[in-house]
Amino acid sequence: MTLTLLYQDEHLVAIDKPPGLLVHRTQLAAGEDEAALQLLRDQLGRPVWPVHRLDRGTSGVLLFALSTEVASLLGAMFEQGLMQKSYLALARGWPQEDAGLIDHPLARDPEQPSAGQTMLAAQTRWRVLERIEWALATDPRFPNTRVALLEAEPLQGRRHQIRRHLKHIAHPILGDATHGKGPLNRAVAAFLGTQRLWLHARELKLVHPVTGSPLQLEAQPGATWPGIDRDWTG
Repeated sequence: MTLTLLYQDEHLVAIDKPPGLLVHRTQLAAGEDEAALQLLRDQLGRPVWPVHRLDRGTSGVLLFALSTEVASLLGAMFEQGLMQKSYLALARGWPQEDAGLIDHPLARDPEQPSAGQTMLAAQTRWRVLERIEWALATDPRFPNTRVALLEAEPLQGRRHQIRRHLKHIAHPILGDATHGKGPLNRAVAAFLGTQRLWLHARELKLVHPVTGSPLQLEAQPGATWPGIDRDWTG
């Protein structure tokens, strides 16, 4: 696999991560040989350091440092909330409002019961880009399925933050096996002919940690995304 490079200089590099690709190898997916870190290292012929993470199913902008010093600087920027992140998501149903802010604390580890865990502050801004209706019956009460194309901006970087927050407001992301609905996900996958988590890291804005210049890294979702009939940059 050849990764698509979105930006590269002597300090950092950004790629457009395809859905289903791990950021780095892990014991939780011991049977997987391919991961973005190793693929990018081999493609560039030099070491690279990941400075943030995307879930395996999420596609889009993924940033790497080209030295430990820059990795430390970028890591601190992520921790301090100095990055502006924008995602696209296909969510179940139509929100009543056109935009909103989800302010809902999240347990540190989403894979463990929340009781007894430290609760971390988490806010996600969202807005509806398009309301879509498919001729797909996934509920016997309705002949069609309503889907919303959303823009989501997490103000922190909690694990599964967007996925958990959209579930919290009863609009889970389609294809989310952990926080969504299995029957709906399977019906949508058959309808679209594609099985994936419909979450895409579209944009990452930051100040370059070395030069101080503003950077705007973008990865468009492509024609496979339902509802994408123009460049959603506005």
